[in-house]
Amino acid sequence: MRVTASRTGRARLHGLYAITDAILCRATGLEAAVAAALAGGARLVQYRDKGEDADRRLREARALLRLCRARGVPLIVNDDPELARRAGADGVHLGRGDPDPGRARALLGPAAIIGVSCYDDLGRAREAAAAGVDYLAFGRFFPSATKPDAVPASLDLLRQARRELDLPLVAIGGITPENGALPIAAGADMLAAVEAVFGQPDPGAAAQRFARLFSH
Repeated sequence: MRVTASRTGRARLHGLYAITDAILCRATGLEAAVAAALAGGARLVQYRDKGEDADRRLREARALLRLCRARGVPLIVNDDPELARRAGADGVHLGRGDPDPGRARALLGPAAIIGVSCYDDLGRAREAAAAGVDYLAFGRFFPSATKPDAVPASLDLLRQARRELDLPLVAIGGITPENGALPIAAGADMLAAVEAVFGQPDPGAAAQRFARLFSH
């Protein structure tokens, strides 16, 4: 049985999904690094910060939202639906242990973009699709410096998800411009990257290299 999408907003989820990292962005500055990634072609940005300073996180999320709005790019908040609501962000990304998609939808509204980490678990992806999420993220596909202990996922899993689930699919985990064509060919609509964008001397140039994969 193929699970089909019902929200037309999902159609815009295509291209580079840039995920911030406080340490990697420290040298350039968070706003400058995200501005460069957007200029280079990032099509979705996730604000990811595990710090406990709620006021700082809110300020940063709002600052990134202004940058994203200027480019017409959605901003997603990692793990924290309440922060997404307070910042006015476009949505939230949820993993294991985070609020369930239904609670996030009730808080953020029907137009919010809600994504879920599915790791290497197609069953979790089926459940999330049935719950009305907007995209499904699988991975890691390659060795990852950001999450070296993450469970590996196969490109065959991505192909099966593409055949079965009519939702945007995100590939994450060790994705680079050099290997990114493989998950795209297997069905990924977006490539999520942390170090391959924000760990590079020029995040804008790194984003451009990713963007070229989708232009082909």
